[in-house]
Amino acid sequence: MRFDVLTLFPDFFTSPLGCGLLGKALAQGIAEVNLVNFRDFAEDKHRRVDDEPYGGGVGMLLKPEPIFAALESLSQMPRREIILMSPQGQPLDQCLVRELASNYEQLVLICGHYEGVDERVGYLVTREVSLGDFVLTCGEIPALALINAVTRLLPGTVGKVASLKAESFEAGLLDYPQYTRPAVFRDLAVPDVLLSGNHQAIERWRREEQIKRTRARRPDLWEKWNATHNQS
Repeated sequence: MRFDVLTLFPDFFTSPLGCGLLGKALAQGIAEVNLVNFRDFAEDKHRRVDDEPYGGGVGMLLKPEPIFAALESLSQMPRREIILMSPQGQPLDQCLVRELASNYEQLVLICGHYEGVDERVGYLVTREVSLGDFVLTCGEIPALALINAVTRLLPGTVGKVASLKAESFEAGLLDYPQYTRPAVFRDLAVPDVLLSGNHQAIERWRREEQIKRTRARRPDLWEKWNATHNQS
């Protein structure tokens, strides 16, 4: 998987891309991140990438020319998706992450700034993606989240593949509670069932806890899951 990130701040990614499983995956060639500063493609001597919006308004907009030129400078792989990180986009969830990890070999991520981008940039993109219903100062934060989430699902990133199938959202439910040693800590004890060695009982308890936790913490997920599983 190759990620081409069009950004005004390539240094933003330096430390996160070198840490943890993501850093190891990049070092092993499981994924590749190509950082492109689209200010380098600005056409005037001041390398200006923003301007005032037509019709008036507060703030500045990113100009289309540098972004178009930066994208056109990239080599194109057969299965490519061009994504604008935008609060108006499709919410980034596990279903979308799986789709991107499975169906594409090149993801181009355009990071916005200021009050947004010139609407004509929309002619370039094949999808807009949002991290949630809130506004950030830059598109680099959601771009980094997308890179991390997609790379986790690529073969070789996570050692135990089974663990990917047993975490939050994969089955439409939140994850179950988990414990490790000691069995009792400050009078807080691990549930007896987890110490019983009865694997059927443990699986049953975990499923019940997933349902209980999802119903309490994420009613929206619970309603969706309940509708497809006929639970009361």
